Parts: sequence; C-alpha cells; structure tokens
Amino acid sequence: MRCPFCGAADSKVIDSRLSAEADAIRRRRSCVECKERFTTYETAELSLPRIVKRDGSRAVFNEEKLRAGMMRALEKRPVSMDALDRAVKNITHRLHTRGEREIDSRLLGDWVMDALRGLDHVAYVRFASVYRSFEDINAFREELDRLEEQAD
Repeated sequence: MRCPFCGAADSKVIDSRLSAEADAIRRRRSCVECKERFTTYETAELSLPRIVKRDGSRAVFNEEKLRAGMMRALEKRPVSMDALDRAVKNITHRLHTRGEREIDSRLLGDWVMDALRGLDHVAYVRFASVYRSFEDINAFREELDRLEEQAD
C-alpha cells in the first residue's frame, strides 16, 4: 500500500479489525520510510447486474439513484433515514444474490414498491403513480383499494 504522506510503495500492517458494520476490514498501517501511520479499509468488490430498461437500453445499477428515487417518494413522510438505508441495502443485496448479469427494470421497480409499501403507504402510492403511469383518478382508486385489501 502506497503511503499517502511520502508516496513510498511499502508499508506494514500494525493492526487489523472488522469495521463497526462488519462489512470491511480496517487496517492500521505504518510507512516503512517516513514512519507515519494511516488507516485503510478493505471491502469486497461485488459486481452488480446491469439494468435493462423498458426501451431495451442497459444501464449500470446506481445505488444513489435508487436512494434518490425512494427519498423523493418519502419526502415529508415520517420515515427515518435508517429505515430507508435498510431498504436500499436489502434491494442491493437482492441484486447481488440473484447472480444474474442483467435484470429487468420492472423487477427492480417491483422491489422498490414492496419496500415502500412496508415503509409508508403514502410514499408507496406516490412511487406507484409515477412507476405505473397512472392516467386518471380511477387508477389511483384501484391501487388504494389493492393496498387496503392487503392491509386487512
């Protein structure tokens, strides 16, 4: 590991520990040349599938774009950032575990709707109205009826 202080190519590991979230290894290092200490983090790099959009184009999965879309639906709703983070992490985990190189955007949209349904019904309807392109008030009413049936 290159030293961030002097640029030397050699350093030694003094201590290794799991990070607080247990998803990375925290390594405390010392530069062999200048003796400065610094910390590095080692994580597994997992490749996520490409998303096949409705028009047939393909895009790289972007977790921040997923989070931003869900945050738009959850705007001014009483849902904590921790709950949103868990939902995003769960969806990302599902993408990893499928083991596919490509995944249809409709499936990803369905997962987002499921997550929002569990977090907040208003956010769910907001997202569904855009995702399913509701044309009129009847489409809203049908979705609300479905939501009420599932709640019973």
